[in-house]
Amino acid sequence: MNKIMLIGNLGKDPEMNYTPSGTAVTKFSLAVNRVTRSSTGDKEKETEWFNIVAWDKLAETCNQYLHKGSKVFVEGRVSQRKYTDKNGIERYAFDVIINEMEMLTPKSAQSSGTDSFLAGNGDEDPLGDLGDHPF
Repeated sequence: MNKIMLIGNLGKDPEMNYTPSGTAVTKFSLAVNRVTRSSTGDKEKETEWFNIVAWDKLAETCNQYLHKGSKVFVEGRVSQRKYTDKNGIERYAFDVIINEMEMLTPKSAQSSGTDSFLAGNGDEDPLGDLGDHPF
């Protein structure tokens, strides 16, 4: 089973593009925090960054309602892709292809004034390839 669920904050505004066939694809980075204790007992915050990809209607919803700092819940699957960097070195990147998204930022803190809701139907990856470049 390949399933991942994350709650975090967007690191920057989403970026939406369209494939040559007209399918919407939106990408954004998600910061997920975790609090741990050091060997001395002090609290330490660790942040993991995830590349998030949404397709079709979910891509359009993410692009319309999310912005840098938005708190969201996302659910999807992990996908690995290979690309060649600027120096000609082959590298691998991991993306989270989401099929569900729920906005968690309180209505009073959202610039668009929209309610939190659950969005879905973006689990298709029609191309199976997100291009040659990492986020």
